Amino acid sequence: MLIPPTSPRAPSGSESQADVVCIGETMAVLSPPDARPLAHQRALELAVGGAESNVASALVALGHSAAWLGRVGDDPLGRRVLEDLTARGVDVSAVETDPVRPTGVYFKDTGPEGTGTYYYRQNSAAAAMDAGLVDLPLLHRARALHLSGITAALSDSCAELVTRIISRRAVPGPLISFDVNHRPALWRDRPAGAAPALLELARGADLVFVGRDEAETLWDTRTAQEVRELLGPGPVLVVKDAGHGATAYGADGEETFVPTPAAQVVEPVGAGDAFAAGYLAAFLEGRTPANGLRLGHLVAAATLGTRQDVPTVLTRDTLDRHLALDNAAWSALRLT
Repeated sequence: MLIPPTSPRAPSGSESQADVVCIGETMAVLSPPDARPLAHQRALELAVGGAESNVASALVALGHSAAWLGRVGDDPLGRRVLEDLTARGVDVSAVETDPVRPTGVYFKDTGPEGTGTYYYRQNSAAAAMDAGLVDLPLLHRARALHLSGITAALSDSCAELVTRIISRRAVPGPLISFDVNHRPALWRDRPAGAAPALLELARGADLVFVGRDEAETLWDTRTAQEVRELLGPGPVLVVKDAGHGATAYGADGEETFVPTPAAQVVEPVGAGDAFAAGYLAAFLEGRTPANGLRLGHLVAAATLGTRQDVPTVLTRDTLDRHLALDNAAWSALRLT
């Protein structure tokens, strides 16, 4: 049973302003220090991560102001979340601290078939987020709000918060960015299911990110074009297809494809968040869709090459050189 909220709205953040406000849950992350499976470890490394705060952190690394909005427990892990994000340059001034509910936790389990994740977030502080957050001035001053389907699956109150922002436009003005981020385990106790809920949210956003494979699982679409047809002409759509490439569809119907450059893959966790941050950064800078896709690929590649959810990104000079490559040179690019 959920414990009723007991913490008041945080008064802080009333004067803050950020290019992008990312709304969702950030957790403590416990991961092995090497490639051995979790069951064989005797010590774990503590970090923090969450889809939305990963995006915020990468945006800051790319030179933009970003805030993370969510809730943490009044516990050491919650304090670690706030300290780490602050150290990355992310504005956390409007984050709420819950005196009763805990900060969520997840574990990484490395193995020969990839990295598994195990979440312990039921009844967490973040699950008590609700639609009252839409009144915070921080949201109304942003250029963009970024949300994901993860938050919509955490609880009924979280689903109402996401629906009010995306479908009902309770915060008029900012561009609404939505990453589908389908997590099947989070939807098991929600009888309506993920597919119709995530489709409604995707159709209501201004900018949508979705993996081709997750769209196929959710909606039985097999190509990027089929996803475009399903969502309709409203949102700008970015369909990611892992090692193949990514396709962007503009509101005007223009289609842009950019292949994925060759890159070393150590761990895929966080790469989708990094891609979204790169594309959002390009949007903030007024770049073309092709450069948005390229920047998304470049930031994602940096994440793929590390076990960290948020990587050290390339310098702006290096990024700009890659963005300026002709198509042939881009296709031959190898990122290590």
